[in-house]
Amino acid sequence: MGGFFTFSFPDFSLAFLGILLEGLPFLLLGTIISGLIDQFLPARLMTRLLPRNPYVGAIVSGLLGIIFPMCECGVVPVIRRLMAKGLPPSNAITYMLAAPIVNPIVALSTYAAFRGQAPLEVTIFRLGIGFVVAVIVGFAVHNLPIRHVLRSGILADIAQPQSLSGHSPGGGIGSRLWGALEVCVGDFLGMAVYFVLGAMIAATFNTAVNQEIILPLAMNDWLATASLMGLASVLSVCSTTDAFIAATFTLFPTVAKLAFLVFGPMVDLKLIFIYSAVFRKRFILGLVIGLFVLIGLICVRLQVILAHTSNPL
Repeated sequence: MGGFFTFSFPDFSLAFLGILLEGLPFLLLGTIISGLIDQFLPARLMTRLLPRNPYVGAIVSGLLGIIFPMCECGVVPVIRRLMAKGLPPSNAITYMLAAPIVNPIVALSTYAAFRGQAPLEVTIFRLGIGFVVAVIVGFAVHNLPIRHVLRSGILADIAQPQSLSGHSPGGGIGSRLWGALEVCVGDFLGMAVYFVLGAMIAATFNTAVNQEIILPLAMNDWLATASLMGLASVLSVCSTTDAFIAATFTLFPTVAKLAFLVFGPMVDLKLIFIYSAVFRKRFILGLVIGLFVLIGLICVRLQVILAHTSNPL
């Protein structure tokens, strides 16, 4: 086995461009949707559509990805715009965490990637765990003071729930489309800075750190689960393609792969930078630690339950 850290600029460049080219289209899609929401979604419509009960609203928000599927790279600007239109932060964060997992595109890709490895069970468990975790976080956020969750600039946007671009929502279709384009460009440039920084760090970890060091961890359920969650956070692979990577970890137990598939779309290096554009740093730190512990406990407990069944994964 070679050294622990060996930097190669050609390898770094390929990995960096791969993450960039994979994620930027989804970030662009998210900012386009955010611009259209800004100009065409009537203010406070989301609060009227969702159940008034905040807990039921969080549950419904966790399922919105089935109708509005989003990649983790593009969902943050969308929820930022939705909050400015009246969506409660707890519901927005539930949707943000669940949509990259609980959607038909990810279900199909996961099933295809795990052919021959109990694909239906893995797909159901992935979507189910992702939904449950997102809703639990939504419940927790509902009980937090909003000033401890959102940055001051986002709080100001919520306090004035109108079109953030300054264009009148009553204008013609042409002016609305132009306003949507301005919002899209502004959101894309703002989010892209965080995305590029995160992609650079992820590419460095992915190419410079010797991957063989993770293999001895596969023999212990706790270590296997924690190590694959850590690996998911540094690889920063899109949720629509990460299952094809997870399926190759044949030495690891299936529940560790599930942890990889649930934690990665919720927390990775590029996402932490993107989250910084909307949420307070202390909240992001608590979110990362909480998700790591919660997903780890659920997956290890699932391994215990499956070990007592006649047909474990």
